[in-house]
Amino acid sequence: MTAANRAGTSHAELAGLLRRWSDDLAAWAIPAHILAAVPDSPWVLPGQVFARRADKLAAEPAGPSFEQAWAALDPPGTVLDVGSGAGAACLPLLARTTSLTAVDADERMLALLAERTDARGARARRVHGQWPQVAPEVPVADVVTCHHVLYNVPDLAPFVTALTGHAGRLVVVETASSHPMTSLNQLWLRFHGLRRPDRPTGDDLLAILRAMDLDISCQRWQRPGGPDYESFGELTDVTRRRLCLPAERAGDVADALIEAGIDPLHPLDLGSSGRDVLTIWWKGGGQN
Repeated sequence: MTAANRAGTSHAELAGLLRRWSDDLAAWAIPAHILAAVPDSPWVLPGQVFARRADKLAAEPAGPSFEQAWAALDPPGTVLDVGSGAGAACLPLLARTTSLTAVDADERMLALLAERTDARGARARRVHGQWPQVAPEVPVADVVTCHHVLYNVPDLAPFVTALTGHAGRLVVVETASSHPMTSLNQLWLRFHGLRRPDRPTGDDLLAILRAMDLDISCQRWQRPGGPDYESFGELTDVTRRRLCLPAERAGDVADALIEAGIDPLHPLDLGSSGRDVLTIWWKGGGQN
């Protein structure tokens, strides 16, 4: 009996789910004429936001994703963080981590992580590259973490399979319940008259994981509120870039953010990880 059949899903149905996931992500492409009108890339990775979140979670570890990974590291063991960013997933686990490997496609993020592990007297093996292409270079770990990455993965099956194969005990995935850029949809409509997609969603991801015959557990929760940006101006600039607007439209973006309910004194991020979150975990299939 095939894995798909054991899950009650045919190979054709699984292929359809995967194809829809890929097509839904492709629909987020920005029209060429909008991209060509501005010099700045809209695919902004606000390193300062990732760094602040990592520092906050390292100082005050909390949340279902941390709890599942922490419990799986009893006794202490090795950790692989795929799409590590500045370390929001792995830094809170250092007290039970015997060895850390971090994979990220952005060297700036790996540098931010290195600053934080060095400051804590820890070391991380940093692997620069795309997962799962670099997976053969990476050893199996007891716990594999992967936070807020999967909406960037159009070819989901090999990515997830490599996560599972590299975990000796547990895989812990954290992701937003809806695509993280949907929070900007009304602003795209306002400034460009462009209707943006609203899929894929976390429920689409859960359907795929179950169809892949993974015995997953899931907890839905809400990330606590709090300022993500150092200033309202910083948030405005990142949002402007994400919306493919020139610098002279910053004032218009600021007005739109305030109308959308953003408090300039407590600037929450739009278009990053989202507040409604899923923690998904399943047993690994790797051997140390």
